[in-house]
Amino acid sequence: MPSFDIVSEVDWNEVRNAVNQANREIGTRYDFKGSDARVEEADPLLTLHADDRFKVGQVLDVLLLKLSRRGVDVAALDKSEPKSSPTGKSVQEVRVQQGIDTDRARKIVKIVKGGKYKVQAAIQGEQVRVTGKKRDDLQEVIAFLREQDLGLPLQFTNFRD
Repeated sequence: MPSFDIVSEVDWNEVRNAVNQANREIGTRYDFKGSDARVEEADPLLTLHADDRFKVGQVLDVLLLKLSRRGVDVAALDKSEPKSSPTGKSVQEVRVQQGIDTDRARKIVKIVKGGKYKVQAAIQGEQVRVTGKKRDDLQEVIAFLREQDLGLPLQFTNFRD
């Protein structure tokens, strides 16, 4: 029976490369001279440090540009509001969403079942598996899901005939 998996994954090597490139650019830019502006990376979390909120916004812009150039979908980023630390510096946390959480997986299953396609959708951990009798039905579901705005980037993997 033909099937495919719906996943939301980010290539962490590309994220690390983008963070390194952003830090290099921040270190050489004139408007960041003498400031403690940087991006720190810990697996699901990117932390932006700068002197004030405006510079945090500029650091975020540099990071988003580098991520998009490296092929990382910026829709997978969950940005929080910048906060002021006790030392007077500003910090912003950006969470990189990896996998599909249970609520969104249920929403995807509901959308697929509501589309009146002759397929079955099942949640399997952080992914959704869709199976059907015909390959054309599965391709219709993929096209339908690409049109939907679910708030995170989806990839369709493991297509088996």
